[in-house]
Amino acid sequence: MESKVLKPSAGSILISQPFLSEYYFSRSVVLLADHNEDGSFGLVMNKPLDMKFNELLAEFPHFDAKIFLGGPVKTDNLYFIHTLGEQVPGSIRILDGLYWGGDIDVVKDMISSQKITTAQIRFYLGYAGWAAKQLERELEEYSWVISKAKAESLLKARPTMMWASMVKKLGPDYAEWVNYPIDPSLN
Repeated sequence: MESKVLKPSAGSILISQPFLSEYYFSRSVVLLADHNEDGSFGLVMNKPLDMKFNELLAEFPHFDAKIFLGGPVKTDNLYFIHTLGEQVPGSIRILDGLYWGGDIDVVKDMISSQKITTAQIRFYLGYAGWAAKQLERELEEYSWVISKAKAESLLKARPTMMWASMVKKLGPDYAEWVNYPIDPSLN
């Protein structure tokens, strides 16, 4: 992971500063799926919900996947990322080995025929979105640090440990963030 100053772009990650208290973004790691002059779109990677895939999509074949909270926008919509690339038509490459969306009916068929595992796909309710220049303002306010990560580190990391792990990889200037209290007023 790099700790040099980076610009937001598809495939980069946003690591929240430790005192960002908003529910969706407190100690979060957000994967940017898109960033352009119209705004930014991403998924919170480290907020699993207490919900299984088939509780949400009972009409799908059994699949032992967790559902994650993707962000505060359109929380009634399901989004997914995966490592399957062109095997899922309509997928959009986010970074090497990681893709956004695609044909959900193909995913359903792959689940039915057991051609996909939970290590290859992750599902999210909602997404994180920023209007034009909003993310840049939040970066100027030091709400986020931009970094890079590999697909496997995003999908294999324990969600409850991901923020601390990503902060530590930023280097010694950020390592103390891990020890900051979640609510400084209780200190």
